[in-house]
Amino acid sequence: MTSDRGAQPPPSPAREILRLAVPAFLALVAEPLFLLADSAIVGHLGTPQLAGLGVASAALLTAANIFVFLAYGTTSIVARHVGAGDERGAVANGLDGVWLAAALGLVTSLLVAAFARPLVAAFGASPDALVHAEHYLRASAAGIPAMLVVLAATGILRGVQDTTTPLVVSVAGFTCNVALNVLLVYGLHLGIVGSAIGTVISQWGMAVALLLVVVRAARRLDASLRPHPGRVLVAARGGIPLLVRTLALRTVLLLTTWVAAGLGDVPLGAYQVSATVWSFLTFALDALAIAAQALTGKALGAGDTAGTRAATTLMIRWGLIGGAVLGALVLALHTVLPHLFTSDPETQAALAAGLVVVALSQPISGWVFVLDGVLIGAGDTRWLAWAQLALLVAYVPVVLVVRHVAGPLDDPAAVVWLWVGFSIFMTLRGIALGLRARSDAWLVTGATR
Repeated sequence: MTSDRGAQPPPSPAREILRLAVPAFLALVAEPLFLLADSAIVGHLGTPQLAGLGVASAALLTAANIFVFLAYGTTSIVARHVGAGDERGAVANGLDGVWLAAALGLVTSLLVAAFARPLVAAFGASPDALVHAEHYLRASAAGIPAMLVVLAATGILRGVQDTTTPLVVSVAGFTCNVALNVLLVYGLHLGIVGSAIGTVISQWGMAVALLLVVVRAARRLDASLRPHPGRVLVAARGGIPLLVRTLALRTVLLLTTWVAAGLGDVPLGAYQVSATVWSFLTFALDALAIAAQALTGKALGAGDTAGTRAATTLMIRWGLIGGAVLGALVLALHTVLPHLFTSDPETQAALAAGLVVVALSQPISGWVFVLDGVLIGAGDTRWLAWAQLALLVAYVPVVLVVRHVAGPLDDPAAVVWLWVGFSIFMTLRGIALGLRARSDAWLVTGATR
């Protein structure tokens, strides 16, 4: 009889989640931290500049994040192949996503640069804010191809259960971003355009670094680096449901920004910073969603539905706890944080009021992001697309009521209503995801869905 005393037991679900989630958490937190730094750097130039950054950021993030399927979809596909024992196929499919990202990024960059003015004008902000928004958006467009390549390459690495490399690249890239922004904005006196240029340079550096890692893995596994037209088209077609889902989510955020822009520069500036804080919290909680994507895809690829259920239950619990802890921290600091971003007393008061609602809604966010990650990892993208479209339709009357009610109010009360309306959307989203997760319809096993 052979002794198996030397055999290592499989890692516990908690350990696997932590192994993926902790580096993902640090990488995701790094990004909004530096976005917060950008807001602080630009915010001290003046309220119109900060409001302009809010409008331009909403347009830029929409242009880039509608393609977030390049990361999410790639993670799911690669993880399923890894779970089925096909590492070469995993990397090959991931590289098709990188080629798709490069093509989509080039086209999107040209369109955003060409239509920068009408894009920012659609938000209806003040003339002073629109001038700064247009300049920032046009300069930032050059970084869109790099942003999409980073998404696809990061998706490959997450799918092969590596969240440490994206962490290292993120920290290096965003550190350079802050240093360049300070140099260009204040050292060379380039203003808000300097912030955009510094960000573009950093984005391209990150894209090159991640590509080098992926190419080295492809050569080790003898996977072709050339684009496979058929698989690229399959990747594009498979990404359509996630694209629809993301467009619906971005439309919700754009509608909220549209309402804020119509309330004046102070509510818009306060909303911009509070939305950046919300993004920071989102990225922190999204670490569990990334672990959920990678682990769900791998487990279902290996045919382990029981393990998928167990990991999902554990991650939901952690998501609720994490949301409560982050919310408590923001609530404790809601009167301190505004002073870091603006010296205008009116904007500070409005921002402090909005942060209270942001803080109280974080447990809901923890629930939503974990379940979203689980269903994306399972490849349940068609349901996610239809669900988000239905939630968008439900949000439209909510946001119209908020616009009507908030208009006559003072700035702090108006910002509070903005966040109350958005919290209603997040609650509805959480209910829908919870009902889906209780069913078995998303538990499809095998290397492909």
